[in-house]
Amino acid sequence: MMITITRDQAKRFILSRQELLGKHRFTGKDGAYQYVRQAGCIQYDPVDVCGKNAELTLQSRVKGFRKQMLSDLLYRDRLLVDYSDKELSIWPSEDWPYFSGYREMSRKHGEGFPGISELEKKAIGYIREHGPVSSDTLPIEGTIFWHSSMHWSGHWHKESNAARSVLEQLYTDGVLLIHHKSGSRKFYDLAERYLPKELLEAPNPCVDERSLLEWRVRRRIAAVGMLWNRHSDAWLGIGLNTEQRNRAFTDMEKAGTIVPVEVDSIKGPLYILAEDSPLMEEIIKDGVDRKERLEFIAPLDPMMWDRKLIEAVWGYKYSWEIYTPPAIRKYGYYVLPMLYGQELIGRIEAAADRKQKTLEVRNIWFEPSVRQTKKLDQAIDSAVRRLARFNECDNLSGR
Repeated sequence: MMITITRDQAKRFILSRQELLGKHRFTGKDGAYQYVRQAGCIQYDPVDVCGKNAELTLQSRVKGFRKQMLSDLLYRDRLLVDYSDKELSIWPSEDWPYFSGYREMSRKHGEGFPGISELEKKAIGYIREHGPVSSDTLPIEGTIFWHSSMHWSGHWHKESNAARSVLEQLYTDGVLLIHHKSGSRKFYDLAERYLPKELLEAPNPCVDERSLLEWRVRRRIAAVGMLWNRHSDAWLGIGLNTEQRNRAFTDMEKAGTIVPVEVDSIKGPLYILAEDSPLMEEIIKDGVDRKERLEFIAPLDPMMWDRKLIEAVWGYKYSWEIYTPPAIRKYGYYVLPMLYGQELIGRIEAAADRKQKTLEVRNIWFEPSVRQTKKLDQAIDSAVRRLARFNECDNLSGR
């Protein structure tokens, strides 16, 4: 049965599912882990203007979150791994078996590059004896023809650094994990040293490609909260064509794992997970916590994965202008959407000068309908100070 809701109810549902409305439910390092489990994955990007994308994603949802907590979850506790999913992502280690197809694809892909097999043996032997290495410390010289099966690494039309190539290949094969990072430089070690044998060797829980595809579609709906059966950046990394997507949605609706929702003035149904139906009932009865929070949203935040959906529900247009030439940018290089209560009220450009321990607020832009009040100004000030502390900045400028 189709559920019918208003756009305001759609906003409250998505934000409640995203943990961006009401009191914080997640706190500290365990809260960061639990949120990633709920979302399935969060997107990684190395650009660090006022925090990296994954860190900003957690900072907006997890009370008391600090950057070191994510590093610990990845490289000390090993509860999370960084690997491909929605492009480069971070996801729970417990999901390792579901990505066996990625690793098999990578191994077959690697077989097509002459000479890499011998280099893999040499690299594994060296790491086994000496421990974690980066492309700078692995004693393999020269270049080879190689490119990754999963992300933009290597070259399609010329040779690549041999040490980096073999490490990246073994990483996507699942033989290596990222041991730690120093800035943007990755150090690798053997996966068998950090993940249990029973997890590394566990079969994929999905018995066929169809059930795996449905698992992945379900996971993306969970990450966003509500999605439609349309072409969308929310499906990036799945390799999903229109026929496959249509079939997955049809089968999942028939099986009762997803529920269609009609939103006032939006063409076509949106879908939620069946397990989120109780939350939807609370939204309709106006029974959810609606305490206003002001949060800065990461550019690649799960909430922003489908920007056309954001525009349809909120009337808010967002474009990440990091790759836009400066002369034609409308806003700035690294601009974060501003969420206040249930509304997207504008955007902020802030940059951390870590040497000077200063967070500079370069600009704030409000949506035309926003009424600037003392209460709103105080909420922004509080959020800016929180962002400064998050970036270990003692001083503020421009605000």
